[in-house]
Amino acid sequence: MRIVVFEDELVSRLFPITVGRPAYAIGCASFSLIDWLTQLARDAQVELYGIVRPHLAAIQQLDYPQFSRRAFTSQTPLLLVNARLVPSVAAFRGLGAFVKQRKTAAVYENGSLAAAIIAADGPAPPPNTQIDHWNKYIANSLLQKLPPADFRLPLLEYPHDVVRQNLATISASLEYRLQSGAHKEIADGVFAAEGATLGQYCVTDTSKGPVLLDEGAVVGPYSFLRGPAYLGPKARVIEHSAIKDAVAVGHTTKIGGEIEGSIVEPYTNKQHHGFLGHSYLGSWINLGAGTSNSDLKNTYGSVKMDYRGDSVVTGMQFLGCIMGDYSKSAINTGIFTGKTIGCCSMLYGFVTTNVPSFVNYARLFGQVTELPPEVMLATQQRMFARRNVEQRPCDIALIHAMYDLTRHERQLAGEPLAL
Repeated sequence: MRIVVFEDELVSRLFPITVGRPAYAIGCASFSLIDWLTQLARDAQVELYGIVRPHLAAIQQLDYPQFSRRAFTSQTPLLLVNARLVPSVAAFRGLGAFVKQRKTAAVYENGSLAAAIIAADGPAPPPNTQIDHWNKYIANSLLQKLPPADFRLPLLEYPHDVVRQNLATISASLEYRLQSGAHKEIADGVFAAEGATLGQYCVTDTSKGPVLLDEGAVVGPYSFLRGPAYLGPKARVIEHSAIKDAVAVGHTTKIGGEIEGSIVEPYTNKQHHGFLGHSYLGSWINLGAGTSNSDLKNTYGSVKMDYRGDSVVTGMQFLGCIMGDYSKSAINTGIFTGKTIGCCSMLYGFVTTNVPSFVNYARLFGQVTELPPEVMLATQQRMFARRNVEQRPCDIALIHAMYDLTRHERQLAGEPLAL
C-alpha cells in the first residue's frame, strides 16, 4: 500500500495559512500532518506521495524529502489522506486502524473525503500527481460513492479550527512525545531534550500538563511556564516571559512577552513585550515591541470570523488573530479580536479590520497601500541571510505566486489601495 496525501478544493478556505504552505504542513499542538504520515509510511515501509497546488510543487520536492521521488503509477492499493486532516494523535491512530481494513472504503467529514482506502479492485487513480486530475478523480469516482467506514477523522475547515484543535489535542501530543524517552525531566513536569536549558529563577506550573523543551531550546531567567506547552528545537524564550496554557512554538523562533493558547510556526519572532492570545502565527513573521492582540470580546460573547465576506460563528469565546507568513507589525500595534492578517503585509497602529495580503496597513493614518512582490523579495533575502538560510529560486517564485493568488483580496478589501 502506498500513501497519498492530497490537497482538495477546499484548501483555499484555510487562507491565509495555506497561501504559501501545503495544508499538511500546518503546525498544531507541536505536530503537522506530514509528521504523522511520515511515521505511518515508515512503520508500514511504504512510499509516500503528495498532491499539492502547482505553486507548491517545487517547495514540496526540496523541503520534504520523505516523499517518494519515483514516478507515480496507478498501482493499487492506496491510502488517500486529505491534507486538511487534523494532525493529532487520535487521527494518527485512527488512520492506523483504518488501514487494517484493507478494503475499499472512505471516511467522510462534512461532505469532504477525509481518507479512503482503494483496494486492488477499486477505482483506478490517475497515473500522475497532477492536482487537477486528482480533484476530478475524487469528485467523480470517490466522493460519496465509496462505502463509508465507521471512523471519525476530523478536518480543518477554517483557520480558527487550527487554534481550536491546538487547545483540544496538545495534551495528548505532548504525552506521545514523552513516550520516546528523548526528554529528561529537569524540574517537576518539565522535560528537556539534549541541549535544552531552563534559566535560573523560572517558575513552572505543570498541574494541567507538561512543559517540553526540544533540542537546543533555551528559556531565559525569570520566566513563567504553565503547561501544556511545547518549545521546538532551537526556540529561544527571552527573560521575563510568560508561556502558558497550550502554547506550541516551532523551531528557530524567538519568543518574549506573554503568549497563551497559541501556535507559532518556525522562524517567527515575537521577541518583545506584548500579549499574543489564542492565535496562529505563520513563518517568517516579526512582531514589533508592544504588539498585542485581543482574544476576548468586550461582550464576552462568541467570536465571529469574517472569511472573504462569509461570517462564520466559531463558538469560541477566546480567539485572537490568524496571521499569514512573512507579515510584520510595527511597535505598539494593536490587533482587534478575531482578525485575519494576510501574508506579506506590514501593520501599523490599530488593526480594526481584516488585512489583505501584500499591503501596508495603516488605517489609523488613513492609508492602506499595496506592497509589490519586489519589496517582499528583498525582505525575504535579508531575513534568510540572518538565519543562514539560502534564498532559492523556488522561494522567489513562491512570493510571486502568493502575490498573484491573493490579488482578489486587495481588490475586494474595500480599502483605498494605491501603489
